[in-house]
Amino acid sequence: MTQFAWAPSLQIIKNVNKYTVLDLIRFTPGGISRAELAQRMDLSRAAMTAIVNDLINCDVIRETESRSGHSGRPPIILEINASRGNVIGIDMGASHISIILTDFAAQVIDEIEVPFCVADGPEICIKLANNLMDDMLKKNQMAITNLGAIGLGVPGPIASEAGMVYAPPIMPGWDGFPIQANLEARWGIPVSLNNDAELGALGEWAYGVGRGENHLAYIKVGTGIGSGLLLNGQIYHGATGSAGEIGHLTIEENGPLCDCGNSGCLEALAGGKAIARQAREAVLKTQRTLLSSMGPIELLTSRDVASAARRGDLVSQKIIASAGRYLGIAIAGLVNLFNPRTVVLGGGVAQIGDLLLQPIRDTVLQRSLQASARTVKINTAVLRRHSSGMGAIVQALSIALRQVAERKDVR
Repeated sequence: MTQFAWAPSLQIIKNVNKYTVLDLIRFTPGGISRAELAQRMDLSRAAMTAIVNDLINCDVIRETESRSGHSGRPPIILEINASRGNVIGIDMGASHISIILTDFAAQVIDEIEVPFCVADGPEICIKLANNLMDDMLKKNQMAITNLGAIGLGVPGPIASEAGMVYAPPIMPGWDGFPIQANLEARWGIPVSLNNDAELGALGEWAYGVGRGENHLAYIKVGTGIGSGLLLNGQIYHGATGSAGEIGHLTIEENGPLCDCGNSGCLEALAGGKAIARQAREAVLKTQRTLLSSMGPIELLTSRDVASAARRGDLVSQKIIASAGRYLGIAIAGLVNLFNPRTVVLGGGVAQIGDLLLQPIRDTVLQRSLQASARTVKINTAVLRRHSSGMGAIVQALSIALRQVAERKDVR
């Protein structure tokens, strides 16, 4: 049965093939030859030549010699024309904002990360993002008209068609605000809006530890906890765009109150805020810990706990190990339900390293079905804090490259 409700026109088929060729070129490390493209897409050499020549004429791809080091004459491969344009990816987290500027080959030109509070609401947050982006563009002697598109990630459930977030637990004031429409009107170029954890999955799939993996789960552990699920090579959004809210699985029925209003959520037990809360409680109980000498108690953060743990502080190590076990319980359920081949731990808290990762691995191995546990790999993000930002770049480039391929100039 055809996936179309009507017979697709030749132009639609041609455009679909063109976009597929672009994706194969941009996501194949080291580039790809015409012959390999034709083989992977099951197209004749003549059909592939027509598509490739069209993309070359648009100046979106170019031919070059392979740099793989094979003996003899290097084969001719195709790659994205990096100098054709630029895009920006913005990762708007709960307590930080990062902005990445790249060329069309996703090579980073500039980046910035500053403290940020998403709870300040859309007006203040968007103004800050706009100012930071303006400064970056001026620094690199660019204007916003030089950009093909902008990708934005936010820490809340996305209503994709509406271009806004729906009832986000850690984004007060954002519910129903027309984020995408507001930014496109302000900036005058296409804006892609996605959940930050989903973008983390996309970033690690395209450029990180999960490169090329079709079954991947990305767990973002920061102030809150979210996940992005890549199933059969596609990001799974769910019926309303709120799939992957692993942070609001109930782990302890009578556990601490969560920002979502429920009790005992994973986020309330193992998120950055929860780790900081447990550190403050330990100091108030006058436990012997380095945390008591790390400044005012009300300013303790998960980073302070990580720093103390690395210096051998037992209280901090116990807090992190406990968070790891809670995360392991939730991830074991995800492994049993979705059977991913790779689980990637990202976000600020995940940078703690093996002190957090080992309890997660041990718990997943203990609680997952053996058929899944034996094959799943659990690693920290290669892109570290930039996973979501690079995922936003992937989305921005998808828009910009297709515009150029359709001869809608973005320069």
